[in-house]
Amino acid sequence: MALKKGNILCCFGVKGGIGKSILTLNLAGISSNLKKKVLIIDMDLYGGSISVSLNKDSKKTIYNFVDDYNNHRYSSISEYVTKYNEYIDFISCPKDPRKANKIDGKYIDILLDKVKFNYDLVIIDTNHILDEVNLSILDKSDSILFIVSNDIFDLKNMKSLLSIFKDLEIDNYKLLLNQSFRNNREYFSLYDIRNILKSNIDYVISEKFYIKNIDNYIMDGNIVTLDKKYINTSDYKILESIVIDNLGDNYEEKFN
Repeated sequence: MALKKGNILCCFGVKGGIGKSILTLNLAGISSNLKKKVLIIDMDLYGGSISVSLNKDSKKTIYNFVDDYNNHRYSSISEYVTKYNEYIDFISCPKDPRKANKIDGKYIDILLDKVKFNYDLVIIDTNHILDEVNLSILDKSDSILFIVSNDIFDLKNMKSLLSIFKDLEIDNYKLLLNQSFRNNREYFSLYDIRNILKSNIDYVISEKFYIKNIDNYIMDGNIVTLDKKYINTSDYKILESIVIDNLGDNYEEKFN
């Protein structure tokens, strides 16, 4: 019987500081609640925050994988994976940002080919720069979640990116409007945003999901969606639908 491979979901934005990494962690938390194995890969190579947010120190990082593979020292992908809980694993960005430019895009394909059969879902957190590495990630991903905020500069850059994708006839993406990371800053209505982007908004995370004490979660290495008090909220259900959509057959296999 053929092995089931996990879907590869890339979380991408065209501006920093829009809550992308927190949303990545929240999606992983929901996967854990569904008892599905998920791997987070921190590809924000110069300033990733996944390891810090989970309060776990990684012995090896994505840089070690590339360096070992390039120098014929690689033996098993498990050496580069850090466990958070029973269902969540992650691979850290380089501890030294000077190592980031040593990571070539060609190794992304190799890494993803090695992990996709070990997990129900692989979620990649990126920075907002369209460099060779991120282009390789976007090309290799089964699904892309574009995260955008209610900010004129963010919307302008996202509009340009969407135009490029449309010109290239790439349509394996959905848009998420994140209203939760900065409370009470609604510059544009949803109708305005749709008109600016010339695109539908697939998901909206509302300002009700704004977490005042989010720093406490990070300091303690906790994930918001693992906190039971958020599970029945409408925004949790929206994030859960994203996870279920990306689990595909890996969700139906266990829950049907």
